[in-house]
Amino acid sequence: MALRQALLDVTPLRSSPAFRRLWIGQTLSGFGSQMTLVAVMFQVWQTTRSATWTGAVGLAQAVPLVGLGLFAGSLVDRVDRRSFYLLMTGGQAGCSLLLALQGFLGHLPPAGLLGLVALQSCFVAGSGPASRSLLPHLLPKPQLAAAVALRSTAFQGAMLTGPALGGLIVGGWGVGGCYLVDTLTFLAALCGALGLPRMPPGDEPARPGLRGVLDGLAFLGRAPVIRGALLTDLAATVLSMPVSLFPLANAERFGGDPRTLGLFLTAIAVGGVTASLFSGTFTRLPRPGLAMLAGSATWGAALTLFGMSSDPWVGLAFLAAAGAADTVSVVSRSTLVQLHTPQELLGRVSGAEQIVGQAGPDIGNLRGGLVADATSGTTALVSGGLLCLGAVLAVGAGTAELRRPSVPPVPESAPAGP
Repeated sequence: MALRQALLDVTPLRSSPAFRRLWIGQTLSGFGSQMTLVAVMFQVWQTTRSATWTGAVGLAQAVPLVGLGLFAGSLVDRVDRRSFYLLMTGGQAGCSLLLALQGFLGHLPPAGLLGLVALQSCFVAGSGPASRSLLPHLLPKPQLAAAVALRSTAFQGAMLTGPALGGLIVGGWGVGGCYLVDTLTFLAALCGALGLPRMPPGDEPARPGLRGVLDGLAFLGRAPVIRGALLTDLAATVLSMPVSLFPLANAERFGGDPRTLGLFLTAIAVGGVTASLFSGTFTRLPRPGLAMLAGSATWGAALTLFGMSSDPWVGLAFLAAAGAADTVSVVSRSTLVQLHTPQELLGRVSGAEQIVGQAGPDIGNLRGGLVADATSGTTALVSGGLLCLGAVLAVGAGTAELRRPSVPPVPESAPAGP
């Protein structure tokens, strides 16, 4: 019984056929998106042989998400969420089909390819908040944490195996074949969403344009739990994101062997998958705020120890611990957003959460690189981890609401969803 309680809670998959179909479609689409990222990077590199151009791929994805996220979230709160999600997912599928056509019929120049990537990211900016706003329509509150953990498990699995699978498909069928597979996975996501019920906006739909966005920002300012959750995420990502330092750490600990560079990200993913599989240990807790704070603090502590470790394999173990802690923090934060945001504001708050999740790591990687160039990789890692710890403790001390119960314990058999 204790082991069953500790494992990933699949109650939402059993109780709600609508959520089950949606989750399967989104899981397949997540694998496709990771494969397409590999194909885009490979195509850009083959065309340009420039690290600047390959770095621009991330920029093409990030700028639309950051620039459009709040406005897309406001639109989600004005329209039928099912229809909007279907439209955004269909737009992504169309962009993948265009990528496949240019892959088979003649490659676009790099600027054109990145233009397609940016266009697809515009649709992602809308589908992200829409997707997050669907869960409360499909599941009772006690199952929301488990649903978020199931989504995290799918994402971690895609991160762990999607790029490798994408490389195999590119090697066998070319980039066009990889983009075509991605298009088919988007069709699976569309099929998963077609059976959803209509989800009209709440009693107070968002005001149009900038006024609706400002209303959402005003809510963030007066909601201590949501504000504390987003600040905790920023503390973990902006102050202690380690990815930009992995090439330096690889050079120092493995002699710069390219075969070991991927181990750093793999270690984080392995930790994340492990935590997801045993997510019942924290999704069933009545205080997700405390779980989030503990996960973020452990992330900072693990990265501090990674920076101080001289043994490369022990360092990878600390990265795995950091990946597990990150999953605890992310799942708990998303649970807090779902539980403490009114239905009529969930699109806008989810848009803000998406922006923080996208911009925070980018800024954090820049911070790490600048500090490492000015001092050393060890200083950048250790200082970042300690700053993260201090910031998380400050947020926890200053936000009593995060330490209070937010959700009742999950009963043995929860009521069925639609």
